[in-house]
Amino acid sequence: MHTTVLSFENLHNHGELFANLFRARKQSFIVEKQWNLPEALDMEYDQYDTPASRWIAIHDEVGQVYAGIRLTPTTARCGIYSYMIRDAQRGLLSSLSPDLLHEEAPVDPYVWECTRVFVLHSTPQMIRRRVHGYMVAAMVKSARELGATQLIAITPANWPRWYGRCGLTAAAMGPVMFIDDGDYQCVRIDLSAKMH
Repeated sequence: MHTTVLSFENLHNHGELFANLFRARKQSFIVEKQWNLPEALDMEYDQYDTPASRWIAIHDEVGQVYAGIRLTPTTARCGIYSYMIRDAQRGLLSSLSPDLLHEEAPVDPYVWECTRVFVLHSTPQMIRRRVHGYMVAAMVKSARELGATQLIAITPANWPRWYGRCGLTAAAMGPVMFIDDGDYQCVRIDLSAKMH
């Protein structure tokens, strides 16, 4: 199993992996979860897939993607958009409530947003725990290398149960909300705590 952090600067070094990640996102979010998201060329994408973001792919040696994550700086700007949580709070995204945070969304070079987190249903059960471990380690390592001391994310509302098991320290930033297929909540993940 491999972990690759992709950017617009390095995607040419990784063959089809970048495209495979977006194909896997389509499979996860549009096919499996039936979310109403943009797609083209059999890939899911949105307005936050810009050169400011980084993408983490968990994959095998031939580029079969098992899981993925997108990291976007909270300082990002592209036209009227910044990053997903802030834009939802500003009322720019009809699919998310503007009341998803108890506070104003941060704009801080040390805070990055974590979105489009998925593990494909087709990922074999016997390697799922390892895939989750790789995801957490890659997310923390990549975010720290980008200068982040905190991540913010919209995550399933059962996060307290599994974040601790992953060695993550997190706190709720907003209320539990039903979004598309379940209960979710905005959380702040502290990257200064040691990973075990």
